[in-house]
Amino acid sequence: MASLPIFDRKGAEVGRYEIDPKDLAPRISKQLLHDAVVMYQANQRQGTFRTKARGEVAGSTKKMYRQKGTGNARAGSRRSGVRRGGGHIFAKRPRDFSYRLPRKALQAATRMAVASKIRDAQVIVIDDLSFNAPQTKEMNSILKALKLSDVSTLVTTAAVDRNVYKSGRNIKGVQVLPVAELNALAVLKPRRMLVTKAALDALRKQSAKESA
Repeated sequence: MASLPIFDRKGAEVGRYEIDPKDLAPRISKQLLHDAVVMYQANQRQGTFRTKARGEVAGSTKKMYRQKGTGNARAGSRRSGVRRGGGHIFAKRPRDFSYRLPRKALQAATRMAVASKIRDAQVIVIDDLSFNAPQTKEMNSILKALKLSDVSTLVTTAAVDRNVYKSGRNIKGVQVLPVAELNALAVLKPRRMLVTKAALDALRKQSAKESA
């Protein structure tokens, strides 16, 4: 059982949040976390690279000189991949790197990632995080009060909050996501995870639903 301190916007402790990481994930599989992270990274690859084969580069296809009698090594076209300016022997072509793991496996990986953050004391709980309008300056002051100003941080809200998103999107190292959009890569990549009390409640409720 982990007892996480709950802070207010000024960085003062205002309570404790009791949570057992095993409620989110009974065990943490490093292999599953690795597989999930590799999948998300592969899906981010554009795959738009392309190089020219020997049939696409400029140059004559004529044999450069006769086969025997010149004292040189045998040579064919100047487009050959072994010659400077020739085409690539195994030319690259655009390709799609994306693939999907089973949905339940990805859900389990997300729960494991959050549980590992809690276990490693990398989760900071705030009692409330809301703005009447986008306020980057106010978000910066909150992160500074929580000693997160120079730390890569995932800010997690219970639901989509456009004001919180717009307040944090231009801050270096900060990503804002609601509970429903969390994934293993987004959770594990930053050094810290800032969650609202309502977001933790939503995480526990979602975990119980997925595990049922």
